[in-house]
Amino acid sequence: MLDFKNLNLHSSILSALEKKGYKSPTPIQAQAIPHLLEGKDLLGIAQTGTGKTAAFAIPIIHHLHRMVGSSKKTKQIRCLVVTPTRELAVQIGESFDTYGKYTNLRQLTIFGGVSQVPQVDQLKKGVDILIATPGRLLDLHKQGFLDFDHLHFLVLDESDLMLDMGFINDVRKIVKLVPNNRQTLLFSATMPMAIRELADTFLNKPEYVSVTPVSSTAEIIEQQVYFVDKENKRGLLYHLIRNQNLSNVLVFVRTKHGADNVVKALKKNGVNAEAIHGDKSQTARQRVLDQFKNKEISVLVATDIAARGIDIESLPYVINFDLPNIPETYVHRIGRTGRAGNGGISISFCGKDEEVYWKDILKLIKVNVKTIKDHPFPWKENIPNPDAKPDLRNKKKPNGESKSRKSEASKKNKKRWY
Repeated sequence: MLDFKNLNLHSSILSALEKKGYKSPTPIQAQAIPHLLEGKDLLGIAQTGTGKTAAFAIPIIHHLHRMVGSSKKTKQIRCLVVTPTRELAVQIGESFDTYGKYTNLRQLTIFGGVSQVPQVDQLKKGVDILIATPGRLLDLHKQGFLDFDHLHFLVLDESDLMLDMGFINDVRKIVKLVPNNRQTLLFSATMPMAIRELADTFLNKPEYVSVTPVSSTAEIIEQQVYFVDKENKRGLLYHLIRNQNLSNVLVFVRTKHGADNVVKALKKNGVNAEAIHGDKSQTARQRVLDQFKNKEISVLVATDIAARGIDIESLPYVINFDLPNIPETYVHRIGRTGRAGNGGISISFCGKDEEVYWKDILKLIKVNVKTIKDHPFPWKENIPNPDAKPDLRNKKKPNGESKSRKSEASKKNKKRWY
């Protein structure tokens, strides 16, 4: 088995890794670090939880420490990491602090939604490594607070998420601000055509590394599916939280409005829940995320984009309140649990209108997911057999009332828990 000591890393980095208890690199680290130590550009396909941040932070720290040493001279920005959200930026900054613990390197994380004054004050003191979200980065550069003339490393992290969030034009502007003779690293969880085009534009003869095919991460997680009518999903969620005593639960929904509605319903019934999505301010999102990490909140309801900034090693439960229409997104979601050797349970709610999504997910993951039939909110009709031929007859009750009309009547009389 490959050991970090075999990678010819600086002793200061090896000491920091040893203090954290890290001995062997993850697959993405084992593939990426040697290329980066050789100074090559890199295109890396890896999702959150694979050790991706260390894969670029460790070799960058190695190079910069040899370059800067213990010099007390004015520091210059020699590494720029661009990432789409505040949460991701903070986590990357913490990683650089961890692996560069025994070096003289100084990192700064900047993002919008807060006062720029403390960030500008730190910039004036000088930093070696700058981690930034695109908007705040361009704003401070426009004001004349950033100088990239000494830049050696550019990292574009979570590039597909930056594409989804509409930051690609900002990224293009940023690339034009930095020197051409740089080492560029581009990381993405997926590889849509737009990301391939970016890689062709920004990278110079890059090495390509890819780890953990997206479907395989699902195999190590205990997965369950509940077939439940759409209007009963909130009732089922509350039922599971209360009856199974679930806590530290990450719930995925499709929309920001849906997230707020789920939180409102849970709070109304005494469950300590909060939402995190794009309409929340950066400060509010970070506060909620910190509370969830500290277990002050038992249920966090999130949209996919907001959740990309969540990295919690021992998250026990992920619930897909709404199924995603892209199968790979399902795997990214449930990959939030079952990390670092810990167990993890994924629970999915499938409404009748989402059955086609569920079939696509099963085709991708190729895993037998346990169907939980014993619950208070099953589909009002039996789960259909996809191989069965449809029965087109108009079945009537003895009194002449159709099933559909009776179902509608019972629906109107049923009292909802929320």
